[in-house]
Amino acid sequence: MILVDSSVWIDYFNGTETLATKKIDGLLGVQPVCTGDLILAEVLQGFRQDADYQVAKTLLCALPIVAMVSTEISIKSADNFRLLRKQGITVRKTIDSLIATYCIENGLPLLHFDKDFQPFQQFLGLMTV
Repeated sequence: MILVDSSVWIDYFNGTETLATKKIDGLLGVQPVCTGDLILAEVLQGFRQDADYQVAKTLLCALPIVAMVSTEISIKSADNFRLLRKQGITVRKTIDSLIATYCIENGLPLLHFDKDFQPFQQFLGLMTV
């Protein structure tokens, strides 16, 4: 199973061609992919048109959606954030720290197009696609 981040879904729904959107095109229907509740909220809140919102909601809700935040993940995410900060790295978004930590703790590779995940890859063992 591969977790797909909002950075990929946003480009995908906007029709922006990137390596990550090409990858998700090739994965859908072939390999199991999922998304998370936090990612679902991030993606869906960005739609301006009701019709586009409904199409995206239908597609995303057809995938397995994992509940990403628990007390354990919240604490581990804070630990990871602090560890990176001690190394001089500031994670800009709390939600990215939660997503990365969820993937690390659950052994899920993350498909993303967001440089904020790089420190999690480099220092904390985040697997990516």
